[in-house]
Amino acid sequence: MNMNKKIGYGILLLAALAAPFGIYPVFLMKIICFALFACAFNLLIGFTGLLSFGHAAFFGGAGYIAGYALQTLGLPTELGLIVGTAAGALIGLVMGSLAIRRQGIYFTMITLALAQMLYFVCLQMPFTGGEDGLQGVPRGHLLGFIDLGNDLTLYYIVLAIAVAGFALIVRTVNSPFGQVLKAIKENEPRAISLGYDVNRYKLLAFVLSAALSGLAGSTKTLVLGFATLTDVHWTMSGLVVLMTLVGGLGTIVGPIVGAVIIIVLENKLGDIGNWLATVTHIDWFSGLGESVTIVTGFIFIVCVLAFRRGIVGEISALLKKRASSIS
Repeated sequence: MNMNKKIGYGILLLAALAAPFGIYPVFLMKIICFALFACAFNLLIGFTGLLSFGHAAFFGGAGYIAGYALQTLGLPTELGLIVGTAAGALIGLVMGSLAIRRQGIYFTMITLALAQMLYFVCLQMPFTGGEDGLQGVPRGHLLGFIDLGNDLTLYYIVLAIAVAGFALIVRTVNSPFGQVLKAIKENEPRAISLGYDVNRYKLLAFVLSAALSGLAGSTKTLVLGFATLTDVHWTMSGLVVLMTLVGGLGTIVGPIVGAVIIIVLENKLGDIGNWLATVTHIDWFSGLGESVTIVTGFIFIVCVLAFRRGIVGEISALLKKRASSIS
């Protein structure tokens, strides 16, 4: 890792440490959970070339299991998060074992079908609460003495979890294992000819991505205190695809940027619209809060047509081009 990247990560970390003193911590924690979710998804699609449309199964399924472990079984908070993460990895192992037997659109559709099966399981199982969801999940105490009922305390715990997950992704991408994943993405037949068992590598990447997605989902349930069917619905899988593409497919920081943009739009678009209406005196902007899907869809179209590398990808390409022209 070069010095510029280290400085960039340091600045990003400092900004995250200072953020809760100016922004509502629970909202920031929601962004952090989805940023980790998007980074986990990007590990699969951006560095392995596997488009999963069933990642909601790991995110939401782990959220339900973690919530059940904390609420009904009364497990300690740290153990509940571990159980949720393990559940995400197990679901990923089952789904991945079936899906990696096919490639391309067939792989994608298998992940979607299996994820929808889990959705209907969550709809019918009594412990999930059905359409009402799993409500009132307690935060508890970390290690038995750190009270997580305080939003600021929980924020730094969630940030530490996300930083650890992000560091694991960075380490994985830059390891020999990560280089094999990149080789599979670029030219799978060549990777096979070099003697690599590509299916085994794909499955390992799939399970790792699922486990990190499960960690994100478990943490989200802990923060908000509930898990709902929205977390396991196919639209959640579509949302994480959108975050990754907008931020920058195959980049390290891109999914974080994409998650920030999409979550801010989903939760603050009404406030942004009211502010624009006040500044421009155009009443039409005041109705933006009711058109979240239209706005996010428009952003997706613009990125696909004009910024195919995503925001971070385009900025990186521009900086490389400028550096090469100077040299």
